Amino acid sequence: MFREGPATTASPGKASLDTRYGLLGALLIAPTVLVFCAVIVYPLISAIYLGLFSIYTPTMEGEWVGMDNYRRLLASGEFWRSLLNNVIWTVGTLALQVIFGILVALMLHRNLVFRAFARSLVLFPYFLSTVVAVLVWRWLFNDLYGVLNHLLMWAGIVDMPVDWLGTMPNAMVSLILVGAWKYFPFVVIAVLARLQSIPDELYEAASIDGAGAWGRFVDVTLPQLRDVLIVVVLLRTIWDFKEFDLIYLLTGGGPIIGTQTLPLMVYKEAFALNQMGGASAVAVLMMLIMLLFMILYLSRARD
Repeated sequence: MFREGPATTASPGKASLDTRYGLLGALLIAPTVLVFCAVIVYPLISAIYLGLFSIYTPTMEGEWVGMDNYRRLLASGEFWRSLLNNVIWTVGTLALQVIFGILVALMLHRNLVFRAFARSLVLFPYFLSTVVAVLVWRWLFNDLYGVLNHLLMWAGIVDMPVDWLGTMPNAMVSLILVGAWKYFPFVVIAVLARLQSIPDELYEAASIDGAGAWGRFVDVTLPQLRDVLIVVVLLRTIWDFKEFDLIYLLTGGGPIIGTQTLPLMVYKEAFALNQMGGASAVAVLMMLIMLLFMILYLSRARD
């Protein structure tokens, strides 16, 4: 005689409940999926598709050219100059953001009299509208009545006004300084949050071992900040690499193409030259470059 084993099939009531929960989950996530497809998937597929055509922007009509847009770009000196400008801008502004961000975070971590007010004030550039910030900086950099030239001439550093935004390399240097000023508060926030979680015992042990202020910074602070700085650098690299509005409003990519980056080249191809296919090809190439940084960031986020 064989003994009958326990039933392994789920009851109809439980199966119906699981089905309802599954439908509810799909219903709740549906708006997010629709928004993701509308703002990410559809534009991406459209850019790849348009990059294979020679499209006239006003009419959005054109003919199939295959990979000709990509071959033209890769053989163009303007593309490589824009890519070089992109790298210079990203590396320059990111280096200043990290350096000044760490310095300011260390200062705000100390027991200052107006520490709370100072922490709020340092966030001002990050929250300030880009348009307003650019208008202020263009006034400061003006070669005729700018405050910066006035102070330099008053101090005897220069004999005549300096054209900060109309000549190279002044335009790129000015652009990097403004970008670093605008975005370094993000680094301050991230570093300051990590500094507040470092145990005081580590600094006490380092002091007992005879480490000075610099030794404690190198042996204790920097190793504790390493993980945060890696994530900050990857994020800021992605965001700075695709920066458009600050560069466009401050220099417009000039003089000539001295500060033109890939996002500005996309805009120029699409709306100045009316070549939507070429603009889409630039955008796709730019996406492939940024994809490398995204892979690094995602791999780091899993660790």
